[in-house]
Amino acid sequence: MPEDTNVDVVEKEMTPVERMRHSGAHVMAEAVTDLFPEARLGIGPPIENGFYYDFELPRPLTPDDLDAIEGRMRESIAADKRFERRPVTKEEAENLFSDQPYKLELINEFGDGSLSVYQHGDFVDLCRGPHVASTGELWPFKLMSVAGAYWRGSEKNPMLQRIYGTMFPTEEELEEHLQRLEMARERDHRKLGRELGLFTFSPDIGSGIPLFLPRGEMLRHVMESYVRDTQTRYGYQHVWTGNLVKRELYVKSGHLAHYSDVMFPVMQGEGESEVYMLKPMNCPSHMTLYNTQYHSYRDLPLRYAEFSTLYRYERSGELAGLTRVRALTQDDCHIFCTEDQIQEEFTRAIELIREVLSTYGLSDYRVQLSLRDPHDTDKFVADEEKWNRAEEALRSSLDALGIEYEPVLGEAAFYGPKADFMAKDALGREWQLSTIQIDFIQPARLNCEYIGEDGQPHTPVVIHRAVTGTTERFLGILIEHFGGAFPTWLSPVQAMILPIADRHQEYARHLAQRLADTGIRAEVDDRSERLQLKIREAQLQKIPYTLVVGNREVETDSVSVRIRGGQDLGSMPVETLTQLMRRDIDQKALTPPIEPPAA
Repeated sequence: MPEDTNVDVVEKEMTPVERMRHSGAHVMAEAVTDLFPEARLGIGPPIENGFYYDFELPRPLTPDDLDAIEGRMRESIAADKRFERRPVTKEEAENLFSDQPYKLELINEFGDGSLSVYQHGDFVDLCRGPHVASTGELWPFKLMSVAGAYWRGSEKNPMLQRIYGTMFPTEEELEEHLQRLEMARERDHRKLGRELGLFTFSPDIGSGIPLFLPRGEMLRHVMESYVRDTQTRYGYQHVWTGNLVKRELYVKSGHLAHYSDVMFPVMQGEGESEVYMLKPMNCPSHMTLYNTQYHSYRDLPLRYAEFSTLYRYERSGELAGLTRVRALTQDDCHIFCTEDQIQEEFTRAIELIREVLSTYGLSDYRVQLSLRDPHDTDKFVADEEKWNRAEEALRSSLDALGIEYEPVLGEAAFYGPKADFMAKDALGREWQLSTIQIDFIQPARLNCEYIGEDGQPHTPVVIHRAVTGTTERFLGILIEHFGGAFPTWLSPVQAMILPIADRHQEYARHLAQRLADTGIRAEVDDRSERLQLKIREAQLQKIPYTLVVGNREVETDSVSVRIRGGQDLGSMPVETLTQLMRRDIDQKALTPPIEPPAA
Protein backbone atom coordinates (compact mmCIF):
# COMPACT_ATOMS: atom_id res chain seq x y z
CA MET A 1 0.00 0.00 0.00
CA PRO A 2 1.35 3.50 -0.75
CA GLU A 3 2.66 4.98 2.46
CA ASP A 4 0.96 8.32 1.99
CA THR A 5 -2.48 6.67 2.23
CA ASN A 6 -1.68 5.17 5.60
CA VAL A 7 -2.22 8.21 7.80
CA ASP A 8 -4.28 6.74 10.63
CA VAL A 9 -6.99 9.37 10.51
CA VAL A 10 -7.78 8.91 6.83
CA GLU A 11 -10.76 6.63 6.36
CA LYS A 12 -10.10 3.65 4.10
CA GLU A 13 -11.13 0.08 3.63
CA MET A 14 -9.04 -2.48 5.48
CA THR A 15 -8.79 -6.19 4.84
CA PRO A 16 -9.00 -8.51 7.87
CA VAL A 17 -5.23 -9.00 7.65
CA GLU A 18 -4.62 -5.23 7.61
CA ARG A 19 -7.01 -4.80 10.54
CA MET A 20 -5.03 -7.35 12.55
CA ARG A 21 -1.70 -5.71 11.78
CA HIS A 22 -3.11 -2.25 12.42
CA SER A 23 -4.10 -3.42 15.89
CA GLY A 24 -0.56 -4.72 16.36
CA ALA A 25 0.76 -1.22 15.66
CA HIS A 26 -1.47 0.21 18.40
CA VAL A 27 -0.33 -2.40 20.91
CA MET A 28 3.27 -1.55 20.05
CA ALA A 29 2.57 2.16 20.60
CA GLU A 30 1.05 1.32 23.98
CA ALA A 31 4.21 -0.57 24.95
CA VAL A 32 6.49 2.26 23.80
CA THR A 33 4.56 4.87 25.80
CA ASP A 34 4.70 2.60 28.87
CA LEU A 35 8.49 2.51 28.59
CA PHE A 36 8.91 6.11 27.38
CA PRO A 37 6.09 8.25 28.89
CA GLU A 38 7.47 11.34 27.15
CA ALA A 39 7.15 9.70 23.69
CA ARG A 40 5.49 11.74 20.97
CA LEU A 41 3.38 9.63 18.64
CA GLY A 42 3.34 9.76 14.86
CA ILE A 43 1.31 7.28 12.81
CA GLY A 44 1.06 3.47 12.85
CA PRO A 45 -0.35 1.81 9.71
CA PRO A 46 -0.41 -1.81 8.58
CA ILE A 47 2.02 -2.63 5.78
CA GLU A 48 2.88 -5.73 3.78
CA ASN A 49 3.80 -8.53 6.22
CA GLY A 50 3.38 -6.37 9.31
CA PHE A 51 3.15 -2.85 10.65
CA TYR A 52 5.18 0.11 11.85
CA TYR A 53 4.78 3.10 14.13
CA ASP A 54 6.73 6.38 14.18
CA PHE A 55 7.89 7.94 17.45
CA GLU A 56 9.84 10.93 18.69
CA LEU A 57 11.80 9.55 21.63
CA PRO A 58 14.33 10.95 24.13
CA ARG A 59 17.13 8.70 22.82
CA PRO A 60 17.90 6.26 20.03
CA LEU A 61 16.45 2.79 20.54
CA THR A 62 18.68 -0.27 20.96
CA PRO A 63 18.06 -4.00 20.33
CA ASP A 64 17.49 -4.38 24.08
CA ASP A 65 14.71 -1.79 23.82
CA LEU A 66 12.99 -3.85 21.13
CA ASP A 67 13.09 -6.88 23.43
CA ALA A 68 11.53 -4.81 26.24
CA ILE A 69 8.83 -3.45 23.92
CA GLU A 70 8.02 -6.97 22.73
CA GLY A 71 7.68 -8.07 26.35
CA ARG A 72 5.21 -5.28 27.15
CA MET A 73 3.23 -6.13 24.00
CA ARG A 74 2.90 -9.77 25.07
CA GLU A 75 1.62 -8.63 28.48
CA SER A 76 -1.05 -6.52 26.75
CA ILE A 77 -2.04 -9.46 24.53
CA ALA A 78 -2.28 -11.77 27.55
CA ALA A 79 -4.55 -9.21 29.28
CA ASP A 80 -7.00 -9.43 26.32
CA LYS A 81 -7.91 -5.73 26.36
CA ARG A 82 -10.88 -4.70 24.23
CA PHE A 83 -10.49 -2.15 21.42
CA GLU A 84 -13.21 0.47 21.87
CA ARG A 85 -14.02 3.26 19.44
CA ARG A 86 -15.60 6.56 20.34
CA PRO A 87 -16.24 9.66 18.25
CA VAL A 88 -14.76 12.94 19.46
CA THR A 89 -15.10 16.56 18.50
CA LYS A 90 -12.10 18.54 17.32
CA GLU A 91 -11.95 20.30 20.69
CA GLU A 92 -12.09 17.02 22.61
CA ALA A 93 -9.33 15.57 20.43
CA GLU A 94 -7.16 18.64 20.99
CA ASN A 95 -7.58 18.27 24.76
CA LEU A 96 -6.81 14.54 24.66
CA PHE A 97 -3.64 15.06 22.63
CA SER A 98 -2.56 18.46 23.92
CA ASP A 99 0.99 17.15 24.53
CA GLN A 100 1.20 15.32 21.17
CA PRO A 101 2.21 17.82 18.44
CA TYR A 102 2.05 15.33 15.56
CA LYS A 103 -1.47 14.26 16.53
CA LEU A 104 -2.48 17.93 16.81
CA GLU A 105 -1.24 18.51 13.27
CA LEU A 106 -3.43 15.68 12.02
CA ILE A 107 -6.41 16.93 14.03
CA ASN A 108 -6.08 20.37 12.47
CA GLU A 109 -5.85 18.85 9.01
CA PHE A 110 -8.61 16.23 9.30
CA GLY A 111 -10.80 17.67 12.06
CA ASP A 112 -13.94 17.76 9.91
CA GLY A 113 -16.39 16.59 12.54
CA SER A 114 -15.83 12.87 12.04
CA LEU A 115 -12.82 12.29 14.27
CA SER A 116 -12.62 9.26 16.51
CA VAL A 117 -10.26 7.61 18.97
CA TYR A 118 -9.59 3.97 19.77
CA GLN A 119 -8.77 2.83 23.27
CA HIS A 120 -7.52 -0.46 24.68
CA GLY A 121 -6.67 -0.47 28.37
CA ASP A 122 -5.29 2.96 29.25
CA PHE A 123 -3.87 3.63 25.80
CA VAL A 124 -5.81 6.06 23.57
CA ASP A 125 -4.91 6.90 19.97
CA LEU A 126 -6.42 9.12 17.29
CA CYS A 127 -7.72 6.64 14.71
CA ARG A 128 -10.64 5.81 12.42
CA GLY A 129 -9.86 2.10 12.66
CA PRO A 130 -11.00 -0.51 12.24
CA HIS A 131 -9.41 -2.93 14.73
CA VAL A 132 -9.90 -6.46 15.95
CA ALA A 133 -12.17 -6.95 18.97
CA SER A 134 -9.39 -7.31 21.56
CA THR A 135 -5.64 -7.59 21.99
CA GLY A 136 -5.98 -11.29 22.78
CA GLU A 137 -6.85 -11.97 19.14
CA LEU A 138 -3.50 -10.76 17.80
CA TRP A 139 -1.42 -13.15 15.72
CA PRO A 140 2.17 -14.16 16.48
CA PHE A 141 4.53 -11.25 15.83
CA LYS A 142 8.12 -10.07 16.09
CA LEU A 143 9.66 -6.60 16.16
CA MET A 144 12.25 -6.39 13.41
CA SER A 145 14.15 -3.13 13.27
CA VAL A 146 14.32 0.60 13.88
CA ALA A 147 14.88 3.12 11.09
CA GLY A 148 14.82 6.87 10.70
CA ALA A 149 11.77 8.33 8.98
CA TYR A 150 10.89 11.95 8.35
CA TRP A 151 7.48 12.93 9.69
CA ARG A 152 5.04 12.47 6.83
CA GLY A 153 7.91 11.70 4.46
CA SER A 154 9.21 15.26 4.12
CA GLU A 155 12.85 16.22 4.67
CA LYS A 156 11.59 19.54 6.01
CA ASN A 157 10.03 17.75 8.99
CA PRO A 158 11.65 16.18 12.08
CA MET A 159 13.29 12.77 11.84
CA LEU A 160 11.40 10.20 13.91
CA GLN A 161 12.24 6.62 14.89
CA ARG A 162 10.21 4.04 13.02
CA ILE A 163 9.80 0.61 14.61
CA TYR A 164 8.92 -2.18 12.20
CA GLY A 165 7.10 -5.34 13.24
CA THR A 166 6.00 -8.43 11.34
CA MET A 167 2.88 -10.51 12.07
CA PHE A 168 1.44 -13.74 10.66
CA PRO A 169 -1.54 -16.00 11.48
CA THR A 170 0.59 -18.85 12.87
CA GLU A 171 3.98 -19.37 14.48
CA GLU A 172 4.93 -21.57 11.51
CA GLU A 173 4.17 -18.83 8.98
CA LEU A 174 6.02 -16.29 11.09
CA GLU A 175 9.06 -18.56 11.27
CA GLU A 176 8.95 -19.17 7.51
CA HIS A 177 8.86 -15.42 6.95
CA LEU A 178 11.82 -14.87 9.28
CA GLN A 179 13.76 -17.57 7.44
CA ARG A 180 13.02 -15.87 4.11
CA LEU A 181 14.29 -12.60 5.56
CA GLU A 182 17.50 -14.32 6.68
CA MET A 183 17.94 -15.73 3.18
CA ALA A 184 17.35 -12.24 1.79
CA ARG A 185 20.05 -10.85 4.07
CA GLU A 186 22.47 -13.49 2.82
CA ARG A 187 21.55 -12.60 -0.77
CA ASP A 188 21.59 -8.82 -0.24
CA HIS A 189 23.04 -7.45 -3.47
CA ARG A 190 25.06 -4.83 -1.59
CA LYS A 191 26.78 -7.56 0.44
CA LEU A 192 27.33 -9.85 -2.55
CA GLY A 193 28.39 -6.92 -4.72
CA ARG A 194 31.31 -6.31 -2.34
CA GLU A 195 32.19 -9.98 -1.91
CA LEU A 196 32.12 -10.74 -5.64
CA GLY A 197 33.93 -7.53 -6.63
CA LEU A 198 31.09 -6.19 -8.79
CA PHE A 199 30.40 -2.60 -7.76
CA THR A 200 31.00 0.00 -5.08
CA PHE A 201 30.01 3.50 -4.02
CA SER A 202 32.30 6.35 -2.99
CA PRO A 203 31.54 9.59 -1.10
CA ASP A 204 34.04 11.28 -3.45
CA ILE A 205 31.72 10.51 -6.38
CA GLY A 206 28.40 11.03 -4.61
CA SER A 207 25.44 9.13 -3.20
CA GLY A 208 23.40 7.00 -5.57
CA ILE A 209 26.11 6.86 -8.26
CA PRO A 210 27.43 3.29 -8.52
CA LEU A 211 30.96 2.50 -9.67
CA PHE A 212 31.41 -0.83 -11.45
CA LEU A 213 34.57 -2.88 -11.09
CA PRO A 214 35.75 -4.99 -14.08
CA ARG A 215 33.62 -8.00 -13.21
CA GLY A 216 30.58 -5.81 -12.60
CA GLU A 217 31.07 -3.99 -15.89
CA MET A 218 31.36 -7.30 -17.71
CA LEU A 219 28.12 -8.45 -16.09
CA ARG A 220 26.19 -5.35 -17.12
CA HIS A 221 27.73 -5.49 -20.60
CA VAL A 222 26.50 -9.07 -21.07
CA MET A 223 23.03 -8.13 -19.78
CA GLU A 224 22.72 -5.14 -22.09
CA SER A 225 24.15 -7.03 -25.09
CA TYR A 226 21.60 -9.79 -24.61
CA VAL A 227 18.65 -7.39 -24.59
CA ARG A 228 20.15 -5.38 -27.47
CA ASP A 229 20.58 -8.50 -29.63
CA THR A 230 17.15 -9.86 -28.71
CA GLN A 231 15.25 -6.66 -29.45
CA THR A 232 17.17 -6.21 -32.71
CA ARG A 233 15.81 -9.62 -33.69
CA TYR A 234 12.32 -8.27 -32.87
CA GLY A 235 12.75 -5.34 -35.26
CA TYR A 236 13.95 -2.55 -32.96
CA GLN A 237 16.58 -0.04 -34.12
CA HIS A 238 19.11 1.42 -31.70
CA VAL A 239 19.79 5.14 -31.46
CA TRP A 240 21.78 7.47 -29.21
CA THR A 241 20.55 10.85 -27.92
CA GLY A 242 23.16 11.99 -25.36
CA ASN A 243 22.88 13.05 -21.74
CA LEU A 244 22.01 16.77 -21.84
CA VAL A 245 18.81 18.38 -23.11
CA LYS A 246 17.71 22.01 -23.29
CA ARG A 247 15.24 22.89 -20.56
CA GLU A 248 12.66 24.14 -23.04
CA LEU A 249 12.09 20.65 -24.41
CA TYR A 250 10.90 19.49 -20.97
CA VAL A 251 8.56 22.45 -20.78
CA LYS A 252 6.97 21.33 -24.05
CA SER A 253 6.82 17.64 -23.11
CA GLY A 254 5.28 18.30 -19.69
CA HIS A 255 8.15 16.80 -17.69
CA LEU A 256 9.07 20.07 -16.03
CA ALA A 257 5.51 20.51 -14.78
CA HIS A 258 4.97 16.90 -13.67
CA TYR A 259 8.42 15.41 -13.08
CA SER A 260 10.59 18.26 -11.81
CA ASP A 261 10.81 16.90 -8.25
CA VAL A 262 13.28 14.21 -9.43
CA MET A 263 15.12 16.28 -12.08
CA PHE A 264 18.54 17.73 -11.37
CA PRO A 265 18.81 21.55 -11.37
CA VAL A 266 19.38 23.45 -14.60
CA MET A 267 22.82 24.28 -15.97
CA GLN A 268 23.33 27.67 -17.59
CA GLY A 269 25.18 27.79 -20.90
CA GLU A 270 26.69 30.79 -22.66
CA GLY A 271 23.46 32.51 -23.65
CA GLU A 272 20.08 32.99 -22.00
CA SER A 273 18.54 30.34 -24.24
CA GLU A 274 21.27 27.82 -23.42
CA VAL A 275 19.76 26.33 -20.29
CA TYR A 276 20.41 22.60 -20.03
CA MET A 277 19.26 19.73 -17.85
CA LEU A 278 20.55 16.22 -17.27
CA LYS A 279 18.24 13.83 -19.07
CA PRO A 280 15.81 12.03 -16.68
CA MET A 281 14.15 10.00 -19.45
CA ASN A 282 14.43 9.44 -23.18
CA CYS A 283 10.98 10.02 -24.63
CA PRO A 284 11.28 13.75 -25.50
CA SER A 285 14.70 13.11 -27.07
CA HIS A 286 13.38 10.22 -29.16
CA MET A 287 10.41 12.29 -30.31
CA THR A 288 12.78 15.11 -31.26
CA LEU A 289 14.89 12.61 -33.22
CA TYR A 290 11.71 11.39 -34.94
CA ASN A 291 10.93 14.97 -35.94
CA THR A 292 14.26 15.40 -37.75
CA GLN A 293 13.00 13.27 -40.63
CA TYR A 294 9.94 13.15 -42.86
CA HIS A 295 7.63 10.18 -42.18
CA SER A 296 4.71 8.67 -44.04
CA TYR A 297 2.35 5.97 -42.87
CA ARG A 298 4.49 3.51 -44.85
CA ASP A 299 7.40 4.14 -42.43
CA LEU A 300 5.41 3.10 -39.38
CA PRO A 301 5.83 1.44 -37.03
CA LEU A 302 9.21 2.95 -36.20
CA ARG A 303 10.93 1.47 -33.14
CA TYR A 304 13.71 3.50 -31.49
CA ALA A 305 15.64 1.72 -28.73
CA GLU A 306 18.46 3.13 -26.59
CA PHE A 307 20.61 2.13 -23.62
CA SER A 308 20.96 5.60 -22.20
CA THR A 309 22.27 6.75 -18.83
CA LEU A 310 19.64 8.93 -17.16
CA TYR A 311 19.85 11.09 -14.06
CA ARG A 312 17.18 11.43 -11.39
CA TYR A 313 17.59 13.26 -8.12
CA GLU A 314 16.23 10.62 -5.78
CA ARG A 315 16.12 11.75 -2.13
CA SER A 316 18.99 10.43 -0.04
CA GLY A 317 16.63 8.49 2.25
CA GLU A 318 15.22 6.63 -0.77
CA LEU A 319 18.55 5.44 -2.19
CA ALA A 320 19.07 1.67 -1.81
CA GLY A 321 22.16 0.08 -3.33
CA LEU A 322 21.59 -0.56 -7.03
CA THR A 323 17.81 -0.76 -6.76
CA ARG A 324 17.39 3.01 -6.26
CA VAL A 325 20.16 5.18 -7.76
CA ARG A 326 20.65 8.63 -9.24
CA ALA A 327 22.55 7.52 -12.36
CA LEU A 328 20.68 4.75 -14.16
CA THR A 329 20.89 3.09 -17.56
CA GLN A 330 17.54 2.30 -19.09
CA ASP A 331 16.75 -0.23 -21.82
CA ASP A 332 14.28 2.21 -23.28
CA CYS A 333 12.25 2.05 -26.47
CA HIS A 334 9.65 4.25 -28.15
CA ILE A 335 7.46 2.87 -30.90
CA PHE A 336 5.87 5.38 -33.25
CA CYS A 337 2.80 3.82 -34.82
CA THR A 338 -0.74 4.41 -36.00
CA GLU A 339 -3.67 3.72 -33.72
CA ASP A 340 -4.51 0.63 -35.80
CA GLN A 341 -1.02 -0.78 -35.13
CA ILE A 342 -1.19 -0.62 -31.32
CA GLN A 343 -2.40 -4.21 -30.88
CA GLU A 344 0.29 -5.70 -33.12
CA GLU A 345 3.07 -3.67 -31.48
CA PHE A 346 1.79 -4.45 -28.01
CA THR A 347 1.85 -8.16 -28.86
CA ARG A 348 5.40 -7.86 -30.18
CA ALA A 349 6.52 -6.14 -26.96
CA ILE A 350 4.80 -8.79 -24.82
CA GLU A 351 6.55 -11.60 -26.71
CA LEU A 352 9.92 -9.89 -26.26
CA ILE A 353 9.35 -9.34 -22.54
CA ARG A 354 8.25 -12.94 -22.01
CA GLU A 355 11.32 -14.29 -23.80
CA VAL A 356 13.76 -12.14 -21.80
CA LEU A 357 12.18 -12.73 -18.39
CA SER A 358 12.01 -16.47 -19.05
CA THR A 359 15.70 -16.54 -19.93
CA TYR A 360 16.47 -15.00 -16.54
CA GLY A 361 14.26 -17.54 -14.78
CA LEU A 362 11.64 -14.89 -13.91
CA SER A 363 8.54 -16.64 -15.23
CA ASP A 364 6.28 -16.05 -12.21
CA TYR A 365 4.73 -12.65 -12.80
CA ARG A 366 1.43 -10.81 -12.92
CA VAL A 367 0.37 -7.72 -14.85
CA GLN A 368 -0.75 -4.52 -13.16
CA LEU A 369 -2.76 -2.06 -15.24
CA SER A 370 -1.61 1.29 -13.90
CA LEU A 371 -4.23 3.96 -14.50
CA ARG A 372 -4.51 7.64 -13.64
CA ASP A 373 -6.53 8.84 -10.69
CA PRO A 374 -8.98 11.32 -12.31
CA HIS A 375 -9.24 13.16 -8.98
CA ASP A 376 -5.48 13.85 -8.84
CA THR A 377 -5.38 16.76 -11.27
CA ASP A 378 -1.80 17.77 -10.38
CA LYS A 379 -0.11 14.44 -11.12
CA PHE A 380 -1.47 13.77 -14.62
CA VAL A 381 -1.71 15.81 -17.82
CA ALA A 382 -5.29 16.99 -18.26
CA ASP A 383 -6.72 15.64 -21.51
CA GLU A 384 -9.77 13.49 -20.87
CA GLU A 385 -10.30 12.38 -24.46
CA LYS A 386 -6.71 11.22 -25.01
CA TRP A 387 -6.56 9.45 -21.63
CA ASN A 388 -9.76 7.55 -22.41
CA ARG A 389 -8.43 6.46 -25.81
CA ALA A 390 -5.09 5.36 -24.34
CA GLU A 391 -6.70 3.39 -21.50
CA GLU A 392 -9.13 1.71 -23.87
CA ALA A 393 -6.28 0.80 -26.27
CA LEU A 394 -4.26 -0.73 -23.43
CA ARG A 395 -7.21 -2.69 -22.02
CA SER A 396 -8.13 -3.97 -25.48
CA SER A 397 -4.55 -5.09 -26.14
CA LEU A 398 -4.40 -7.03 -22.87
CA ASP A 399 -7.85 -8.54 -23.41
CA ALA A 400 -7.01 -9.60 -26.96
CA LEU A 401 -4.07 -11.63 -25.65
CA GLY A 402 -6.10 -13.11 -22.80
CA ILE A 403 -3.78 -11.56 -20.22
CA GLU A 404 -5.28 -11.15 -16.77
CA TYR A 405 -4.52 -7.86 -15.06
CA GLU A 406 -5.25 -5.90 -11.92
CA PRO A 407 -6.29 -2.25 -12.44
CA VAL A 408 -4.63 0.17 -9.99
CA LEU A 409 -5.59 3.85 -9.83
CA GLY A 410 -2.95 6.54 -9.51
CA GLU A 411 0.06 4.53 -10.74
CA ALA A 412 0.06 5.65 -14.40
CA ALA A 413 2.81 7.79 -15.91
CA PHE A 414 1.85 11.46 -16.04
CA TYR A 415 1.22 11.16 -19.80
CA GLY A 416 -0.47 7.77 -20.11
CA PRO A 417 -1.54 4.40 -18.67
CA LYS A 418 0.85 1.45 -18.50
CA ALA A 419 0.97 -2.31 -18.11
CA ASP A 420 3.57 -3.16 -15.46
CA PHE A 421 5.01 -6.67 -15.08
CA MET A 422 5.31 -7.59 -11.40
CA ALA A 423 7.69 -10.57 -11.21
CA LYS A 424 8.58 -12.78 -8.25
CA ASP A 425 12.20 -13.69 -7.58
CA ALA A 426 13.61 -16.88 -6.07
CA LEU A 427 12.63 -15.70 -2.57
CA GLY A 428 9.04 -14.95 -3.58
CA ARG A 429 9.50 -11.18 -3.44
CA GLU A 430 7.70 -9.13 -6.05
CA TRP A 431 9.45 -6.55 -8.25
CA GLN A 432 8.11 -4.21 -10.90
CA LEU A 433 10.23 -5.00 -13.97
CA SER A 434 8.99 -4.54 -17.53
CA THR A 435 6.52 -1.90 -18.59
CA ILE A 436 4.50 -0.99 -21.70
CA GLN A 437 2.90 2.46 -21.83
CA ILE A 438 0.45 3.98 -24.31
CA ASP A 439 0.93 7.70 -24.97
CA PHE A 440 -1.46 9.90 -26.96
CA ILE A 441 -0.31 13.11 -25.25
CA GLN A 442 3.42 13.73 -25.63
CA PRO A 443 3.64 13.18 -29.41
CA ALA A 444 0.95 15.83 -29.88
CA ARG A 445 2.72 18.26 -27.52
CA LEU A 446 6.00 17.80 -29.38
CA ASN A 447 4.38 18.07 -32.83
CA CYS A 448 5.22 14.56 -34.04
CA GLU A 449 3.58 13.88 -37.39
CA TYR A 450 3.35 11.43 -40.25
CA ILE A 451 1.57 11.76 -43.59
CA GLY A 452 -1.35 9.35 -43.81
CA GLU A 453 -2.89 7.55 -46.77
CA ASP A 454 -5.14 10.57 -47.18
CA GLY A 455 -2.15 12.82 -47.77
CA GLN A 456 -2.84 14.71 -44.55
CA PRO A 457 -0.63 15.05 -41.44
CA HIS A 458 -1.55 12.86 -38.44
CA THR A 459 -0.11 12.46 -34.94
CA PRO A 460 1.39 9.03 -34.23
CA VAL A 461 0.75 7.09 -31.07
CA VAL A 462 3.89 6.43 -29.02
CA ILE A 463 4.29 3.17 -27.10
CA HIS A 464 6.91 3.43 -24.36
CA ARG A 465 8.50 0.06 -23.58
CA ALA A 466 11.20 -1.19 -21.21
CA VAL A 467 12.10 -4.87 -20.90
CA THR A 468 14.32 -4.97 -17.82
CA GLY A 469 13.79 -1.37 -16.72
CA THR A 470 17.19 -0.06 -15.69
CA THR A 471 20.43 -2.02 -15.83
CA GLU A 472 21.41 -1.08 -12.28
CA ARG A 473 18.12 -2.01 -10.63
CA PHE A 474 17.71 -5.19 -12.66
CA LEU A 475 21.28 -6.21 -11.83
CA GLY A 476 20.58 -5.71 -8.12
CA ILE A 477 17.48 -7.89 -8.45
CA LEU A 478 19.38 -10.58 -10.38
CA ILE A 479 22.19 -10.70 -7.81
CA GLU A 480 19.61 -11.50 -5.14
CA HIS A 481 17.53 -13.76 -7.39
CA PHE A 482 20.55 -15.96 -8.17
CA GLY A 483 22.31 -15.35 -4.85
CA GLY A 484 25.34 -14.25 -6.90
CA ALA A 485 25.52 -17.69 -8.59
CA PHE A 486 24.76 -16.45 -12.09
CA PRO A 487 24.08 -18.77 -15.01
CA THR A 488 27.26 -19.45 -16.96
CA TRP A 489 26.29 -17.24 -19.91
CA LEU A 490 25.87 -14.30 -17.53
CA SER A 491 28.81 -14.89 -15.17
CA PRO A 492 31.60 -12.32 -15.41
CA VAL A 493 34.15 -15.13 -15.04
CA GLN A 494 32.93 -18.40 -16.49
CA ALA A 495 35.95 -20.55 -15.67
CA MET A 496 38.76 -20.28 -13.12
CA ILE A 497 41.89 -22.24 -14.03
CA LEU A 498 44.00 -23.51 -11.13
CA PRO A 499 47.54 -24.74 -11.89
CA ILE A 500 48.70 -27.20 -9.22
CA ALA A 501 52.31 -26.03 -9.31
CA ASP A 502 54.37 -23.27 -10.92
CA ARG A 503 55.44 -25.59 -13.76
CA HIS A 504 51.79 -25.87 -14.83
CA GLN A 505 51.21 -22.14 -15.19
CA GLU A 506 52.24 -21.92 -18.85
CA TYR A 507 49.72 -24.63 -19.77
CA ALA A 508 47.05 -22.85 -17.65
CA ARG A 509 47.60 -19.56 -19.46
CA HIS A 510 47.56 -21.32 -22.81
CA LEU A 511 44.27 -22.99 -21.82
CA ALA A 512 42.78 -19.63 -20.84
CA GLN A 513 43.64 -18.26 -24.28
CA ARG A 514 42.15 -21.28 -26.04
CA LEU A 515 38.92 -20.80 -24.10
CA ALA A 516 38.94 -17.06 -24.85
CA ASP A 517 39.28 -17.85 -28.55
CA THR A 518 35.93 -19.67 -28.34
CA GLY A 519 34.28 -16.77 -26.47
CA ILE A 520 34.63 -18.20 -22.94
CA ARG A 521 35.69 -15.84 -20.15
CA ALA A 522 38.43 -17.57 -18.14
CA GLU A 523 41.00 -16.44 -15.58
CA VAL A 524 44.08 -18.12 -14.11
CA ASP A 525 44.67 -18.17 -10.34
CA ASP A 526 48.47 -18.45 -10.33
CA ARG A 527 49.00 -17.52 -6.68
CA SER A 528 51.32 -19.75 -4.67
CA GLU A 529 48.52 -20.93 -2.38
CA ARG A 530 47.35 -24.43 -1.54
CA LEU A 531 45.14 -25.95 -4.23
CA GLN A 532 42.27 -26.66 -1.82
CA LEU A 533 42.26 -23.01 -0.73
CA LYS A 534 42.05 -21.84 -4.34
CA ILE A 535 39.25 -24.30 -5.07
CA ARG A 536 37.39 -23.03 -2.01
CA GLU A 537 37.82 -19.41 -3.06
CA ALA A 538 36.59 -20.14 -6.59
CA GLN A 539 33.47 -21.67 -5.02
CA LEU A 540 32.99 -18.62 -2.79
CA GLN A 541 33.32 -16.41 -5.87
CA LYS A 542 30.55 -18.59 -7.37
CA ILE A 543 32.54 -19.32 -10.54
CA PRO A 544 30.55 -21.83 -12.68
CA TYR A 545 33.56 -23.95 -13.72
CA THR A 546 36.76 -24.61 -11.76
CA LEU A 547 39.48 -26.20 -13.92
CA VAL A 548 42.45 -27.90 -12.26
CA VAL A 549 45.58 -28.64 -14.32
CA GLY A 550 48.62 -30.71 -13.30
CA ASN A 551 51.11 -33.14 -14.83
CA ARG A 552 48.46 -35.50 -16.24
CA GLU A 553 46.45 -32.67 -17.81
CA VAL A 554 49.57 -31.14 -19.40
CA GLU A 555 50.61 -34.51 -20.85
CA THR A 556 47.14 -35.44 -22.21
CA ASP A 557 45.88 -31.96 -23.20
CA SER A 558 43.02 -32.34 -20.77
CA VAL A 559 41.55 -30.65 -17.71
CA SER A 560 40.01 -31.75 -14.41
CA VAL A 561 36.55 -30.14 -14.14
CA ARG A 562 34.50 -29.14 -11.13
CA ILE A 563 31.25 -27.23 -11.49
CA ARG A 564 29.70 -24.81 -9.05
CA GLY A 565 28.06 -26.66 -6.20
CA GLY A 566 30.97 -29.05 -5.78
CA GLN A 567 30.24 -31.72 -8.42
CA ASP A 568 33.47 -33.22 -9.76
CA LEU A 569 33.11 -34.16 -13.44
CA GLY A 570 36.61 -35.64 -13.51
CA SER A 571 39.16 -35.29 -16.27
CA MET A 572 38.15 -34.61 -19.87
CA PRO A 573 39.84 -33.43 -23.08
CA VAL A 574 39.94 -29.67 -23.55
CA GLU A 575 37.81 -30.03 -26.69
CA THR A 576 35.12 -31.85 -24.67
CA LEU A 577 35.20 -29.13 -22.01
CA THR A 578 34.82 -26.45 -24.66
CA GLN A 579 31.80 -28.21 -26.15
CA LEU A 580 30.28 -28.60 -22.67
CA MET A 581 30.72 -24.93 -21.81
CA ARG A 582 29.63 -23.66 -25.21
CA ARG A 583 26.43 -25.71 -24.96
CA ASP A 584 25.82 -24.29 -21.49
CA ILE A 585 26.43 -20.71 -22.67
CA ASP A 586 24.66 -20.90 -26.04
CA GLN A 587 21.52 -22.42 -24.50
CA LYS A 588 21.61 -19.81 -21.72
CA ALA A 589 20.98 -22.63 -19.25
CA LEU A 590 20.08 -21.56 -15.73
CA THR A 591 22.44 -24.17 -14.21
CA PRO A 592 25.59 -25.84 -15.62
CA PRO A 593 25.06 -29.30 -17.12
CA ILE A 594 26.52 -32.12 -15.07
CA GLU A 595 27.18 -34.48 -17.96
CA PRO A 596 29.73 -33.87 -20.73
CA PRO A 597 28.46 -34.03 -24.31
CA ALA A 598 28.45 -37.41 -26.02
CA ALA A 599 31.58 -38.25 -27.94
